[in-house]
Amino acid sequence: MELLHEASQRSEAIETLDPRDWEDLRAQGHRMLDDMIDYIAGVRDRPVWQPIPDTVRAEFRATLPRQPSGLGEVYREFTDFIAPYATGNVHPGFMGWVHGGGSAVGMLAEMLAAGLNANLGGRDHIPIEVERQIVQWMAEMFGFPAGASGIFVTGTSMANLMAVLVARTTALGTSARQHGIGDEGALLTAYTSKAAHGCIAKAMDIAGFGTDALRCIAVDPSHRIDVAALRAQIACDREAGRTPFLVVASAGTVDIGGIDDLLALGALCHEQQLWFHVDGAYGALGILSPVVAPRLKGIEDADSIAFDFHKWGQVPYDAGFLMVRDGERHRRAFAAPAAYLRRETRGLAAGSPWPCDLGPDLSRGFRALKTWFTLKTYGTEKIGAVITRTCALAEYLEARIVAEPRLELLAPVNLNIVCFRYRAADADKINGDIVIDIQESGIAAPSTTVLDGQLAIRAAIVNHRTDTCDIDALISAVLEFGARRSGSCDGLVPQVEPSPPLAV
Repeated sequence: MELLHEASQRSEAIETLDPRDWEDLRAQGHRMLDDMIDYIAGVRDRPVWQPIPDTVRAEFRATLPRQPSGLGEVYREFTDFIAPYATGNVHPGFMGWVHGGGSAVGMLAEMLAAGLNANLGGRDHIPIEVERQIVQWMAEMFGFPAGASGIFVTGTSMANLMAVLVARTTALGTSARQHGIGDEGALLTAYTSKAAHGCIAKAMDIAGFGTDALRCIAVDPSHRIDVAALRAQIACDREAGRTPFLVVASAGTVDIGGIDDLLALGALCHEQQLWFHVDGAYGALGILSPVVAPRLKGIEDADSIAFDFHKWGQVPYDAGFLMVRDGERHRRAFAAPAAYLRRETRGLAAGSPWPCDLGPDLSRGFRALKTWFTLKTYGTEKIGAVITRTCALAEYLEARIVAEPRLELLAPVNLNIVCFRYRAADADKINGDIVIDIQESGIAAPSTTVLDGQLAIRAAIVNHRTDTCDIDALISAVLEFGARRSGSCDGLVPQVEPSPPLAV
């Protein structure tokens, strides 16, 4: 009894991170939840983005906190110094980069996932079954066979790297994982288009091939890879003694949303026995849209597909995904047996294979839950309708630009990205300033890119909250700031009457 009493006293003295007053935490939690719901519901009442004052930035140069602070005090710092200065992609006026808008449902699911605090590296627990459910759904969606595998990652940059590694192991065998790519691997050559995302070259670098092993093929005016030029380069490389092994197609190029001819590329890869990978960062989910899906014909023949749920899928960051047609090839590229990862046929160490067999991470968050909630709550038809609508809004913006003599369209509108500029004598300088002026005004948040040596204003319409009024506000802002910058008037441009919401 004396030992039990001592143990009890020690137990009371043990430090814990649980609150002393759960009801106080509950009240604080309800306040945080209500505030974040209000934050999303009232998003139009705030600027899209605003510059960070020096005084606010200085708040995050403080020394390491060694003593506790009250949760309410810490939360006040969040509301004062963090929430007002976020990227702004929750706002319907955010059109600068291909960032999804998220949803309140996804936010709530993320809270639930944090409460479970599950590690999805492995073992036998239901969160992994949720991720496997998503894999099954994606195989169904893309027409992949039952043996296909999939895994959540941070984003498509990581998924593309992992696809390169799977292709590498397929080409060289698993010995490359122990001994490196060697002389044989040094001859391997990959192919993508000049319009492909920069992460493809980075993947070749990290995978040990070097960026010189990546051939960047010319594109047509719609930023689709020139298949004939690709075929010719492959033949040239073979004649020079190199070994082509991988083609990376784009489904939604970063600048203007071009989609490569996936049918032709799939046929070429099959003929040449090359790994056919599709970088579908945001475009792959267009398979859910009746308007976009026909343009993705051939994606079902890919050996692997990388994409993000946090873009067109509107899942909160981050939720990237890699699908591999041959699950066994996927596993051979990453599985690494270890004593501490021993598998059993029952108990918590059952359920093999584990997600850690399909990627580099052993510690993995429950990204699948917010994706599962999003797909279950809205359904793929609703998400597909949102995707269709963003493309319709891009067409609306295109029509506004074509009808305005002071504006110039710089590229065809393929999906949901529009590149244009204000006509001026020093167009590159003025349009660069216009974009920054608009960002700092809080009206909208476009970005810039360079097309054929010309700086363009780039509007990527991804957010499900965006409407015609936001497009009109962007146009009005470009005209107003353009007039100010070019000195063509006193800067007072009549505001365009808002258009009615776009019905799709």
